[in-house]
Formats: sequence, C-alpha cells, structure tokens
Amino acid sequence: MEYVIYILIGINLITYLIFGIDKVKAKNKSWRIPEKTLFTLAFFGGSVGAVIGMIQFRHKTQKSEFKNIIYLIIFVQLALIAFVAYQFYNNK
Repeated sequence: MEYVIYILIGINLITYLIFGIDKVKAKNKSWRIPEKTLFTLAFFGGSVGAVIGMIQFRHKTQKSEFKNIIYLIIFVQLALIAFVAYQFYNNK
C-alpha cells in the first residue's frame, strides 16, 4: 500500500509539472502538449495534480469542455474508490 501512495504522489507531481510546462509553451506560442496527454495523466492518478496545476497556472480554466472532462475523470476515480472500499469492507 505504501508504494501506491508514492506512485500517486509521483504521478500527481508529474501531471502538475506538465500543466506548468504546457502553460509556458502556450504563452510562448510554442509546440503544445496534446490535451489527450493531459487527460491521460489525470486519468491514471494525476487528477489532483491536474486540478492544482489548472488553478495555480490559470491553465485551461476558460475551456469549460476541458474542465468538465477533468471533473468527470475525478468523479469516475472517486466512484471507483468507493466501489473498491465497499467491496473490501463487505467481504471481510
């Protein structure tokens, strides 16, 4: 279980940094990180880093479709955590 926490911390830090890098690239009108990559990082555990990066860097906050997908990912993750916890505690 300890390793899962370290992995989640790592993926959230990476996601946060990628959002920051993409914001810098947007300001410089440089090559951008695809939204699919940002969504994938959020989906595989980096949703907290994604939200913090969006807020702190003010990145993608005006794109309601992007925000809705990030929040949908968070909802699915929370539902999955609730389902696993329910299964775990009811099968003891």
